[in-house]
Amino acid sequence: MTVMYTDPSDNASSLHDPLLPWLLSIKKALDSSISSLELNKILLDCIGTFKHNPQYKNDPRFLKIWLLYLEGSDDFENVFKEMEENNICRGNSLLYELYAGFLEAKENWKEAYMVYQTGILRKAEPLERLERAKVLFLDRLSYRINASSLQKTDYNESMEMEKSCVNPWSASTTKELLERINPQMMKYAGYHPSKKAYSGDVALSTLQNSSRNKIVKIGGKKYEIKGCPVKGGFAQVYKAYVNSNPDEVVALKIQRPPFPWEFHMYRQLDQRIPDNQSSSFGYAHRLHLFSDYSILVCDYLSHGTLQDVINSYVVTGKPMEEVLCIYYTIEMLHMLETLHGVGIIHGDFKPDNLLIRYSRSNLTEDGFKERSGPWRDQGLCLVDWGRGIDLHLFPDDIEFEGDCRTSGFRCVEMQERKPWTFQVDTYGLCVVIHMMLHHSYMEIVKKRTSDGGYMYLPKAPFKRYWSDLWKDLFTKLLNNNSGNDCELLRNLRKSFEDYLHSDDKLLRKLKELLAKQRLLLCSA
Repeated sequence: MTVMYTDPSDNASSLHDPLLPWLLSIKKALDSSISSLELNKILLDCIGTFKHNPQYKNDPRFLKIWLLYLEGSDDFENVFKEMEENNICRGNSLLYELYAGFLEAKENWKEAYMVYQTGILRKAEPLERLERAKVLFLDRLSYRINASSLQKTDYNESMEMEKSCVNPWSASTTKELLERINPQMMKYAGYHPSKKAYSGDVALSTLQNSSRNKIVKIGGKKYEIKGCPVKGGFAQVYKAYVNSNPDEVVALKIQRPPFPWEFHMYRQLDQRIPDNQSSSFGYAHRLHLFSDYSILVCDYLSHGTLQDVINSYVVTGKPMEEVLCIYYTIEMLHMLETLHGVGIIHGDFKPDNLLIRYSRSNLTEDGFKERSGPWRDQGLCLVDWGRGIDLHLFPDDIEFEGDCRTSGFRCVEMQERKPWTFQVDTYGLCVVIHMMLHHSYMEIVKKRTSDGGYMYLPKAPFKRYWSDLWKDLFTKLLNNNSGNDCELLRNLRKSFEDYLHSDDKLLRKLKELLAKQRLLLCSA
């Protein structure tokens, strides 16, 4: 977990903000090979020094210190109780997400649900994130146990549609597809199936509470877990050193029940995506499949997500510069154009799943349009393929039913219970762009047209000083009913690229903004 800090050698800053020297000490401890016991002592001393100081009651940096301490603690319940008693960041949604996650790990479903409810009633920020976390929790709950009394009303509504449609995410569809492709998966490089349960020295379930420096042995390698997990719908993702080597870092995605489908999607990406674009879609080294868990070993990118970039502007209250929004829009349009062109749907397109990539060399004004030179390594990487859809396994005229149940990312067709295909991705793209432009999730309105029909548009108005390209993009993507959207995505991408190349000042400004973004976010 990253702790924000400023150089405490600035005495004036330290006097004004006594927490700063502690932040630097904690950062140095995290970067060193200090033991968990020593680190916990520093964290506990810091907490004891400032927990009664009103200056830090709502300081997210202080909350992160508490959360770091929680990673190394076996007594989550009492620590959270102490945070509650001292009113530590009660308005921050991360507090409720983490506590609910702890309760869920102990299968205290009702208590976990009440924690989500408490945070939402207190309007903890960002509220949208907390509400989304609650929806994912209910989704997991409905999968694991029959707890309909806790589920949202719309979960109980019938999702029946025409029988010609298929829900690509249903358990029966996934099971049928995995059985069909099993002979193919057995030939995948890095696929290691076993009928036995995982039997390593460290129980994987214990990683949910305290993970720092624990060693997980898999397939003849030792993975040293670093930091707390990033929690998804059914999995936890950890940063890990291979054989304790800090120069060889991977991401471990540990999932229960086991889920080999994502590995299939990664191998299909390897086969279908051109080499010069493969860095935009992530890479899975291997999958260890047990009867109780699956462990996916992937590349690790350390520069955060597009959600982190958006949040950095939300915190300051300043809008993201339009040229930066255009750049990331070009990247995402190109991603979906490539994916859909080879018969793949991501199915969970959102800023949390878009990792930032930075070039190892300084960006130049040449090669941007061709994605050559330093621009080849600069951009985004789309990860988390658990909801990926391989269209090659379905008839050519297939249409899908089913709801992604991700608050804010349900496409128009899902909202109106109509069949969909590529719209699940293009709607997600529109939401991400809306978040960059407006710092909020997209709401849509249905407007009558002059020919007696109707069209969908974002509810939020377009700023008068913005390019007309934005209105054109939203209008076309939100109202596209064609079977294949590759030509539309390509034309939109080219229109944004042409706009950037129409003025040399725009490309120079983009280079400056990306350099500034890297300095601010990576140093944090």
